Amino acid sequence: MGAAEISTFLKTWEDQCNEKGDPDVAEGQKAYMRSQFDFYGLKSPVRREIQKSLFQKHLLPPRNDIPTVVTELWNKPERENQYMAQELAKKCLKPIEIEDYALFEYIITHKSWWDTVDFIAANLVGPYFKTFPGQRERITGKWLSTDNMWLQRTVLLFQLKYKDSLDTDFLADTIHRLTGSEEFFINKAIGWILREYSKTNPQWVRQFVQATPLHPLSKREGLRLIT
Repeated sequence: MGAAEISTFLKTWEDQCNEKGDPDVAEGQKAYMRSQFDFYGLKSPVRREIQKSLFQKHLLPPRNDIPTVVTELWNKPERENQYMAQELAKKCLKPIEIEDYALFEYIITHKSWWDTVDFIAANLVGPYFKTFPGQRERITGKWLSTDNMWLQRTVLLFQLKYKDSLDTDFLADTIHRLTGSEEFFINKAIGWILREYSKTNPQWVRQFVQATPLHPLSKREGLRLIT
């Protein structure tokens, strides 16, 4: 797929969004997201139906073009473009490649908010570190050392779907490094990953929470299912 084909793919998506978007829905979506993003006004089922029509094998860009298409979508103003981009990355970045982390870092740190960062963490970064475990310490160390709370939140949440394979030593170390933060999105993420892991190993979570001076929000969220 060359530049013309990529342009056609993106235009088909954009035309469908403009045709099926609802300005009243868009206004409500924008208000819900604190006016940070514009919207076409697509409710989730409508957006997914448009995506489904484009996610046919003969229409999809080849694997090598996916980072370009994802980046172009990410740089568009309407929030549905970012939702499409991350779903496209999840579906088409197969096999996952070692350099893909640079794309993930870009989309985590641009147009950042929980609705995209949490998807990227669990569905893109999580599988990446399972595929390339040797990359984990270097990349997460870099992300934790930044002042970017979205990169830090990603390090907390990429193990959300790991269940029995969750690395408790790594998680504990990450939480300890971020303990004392007053960022809502960090403390909420600590509670979320602990709550999720409590479905698999409630004893570990209970003992960890008892032994760790967590923010009240993190503690409350972490123990929600096991108290």
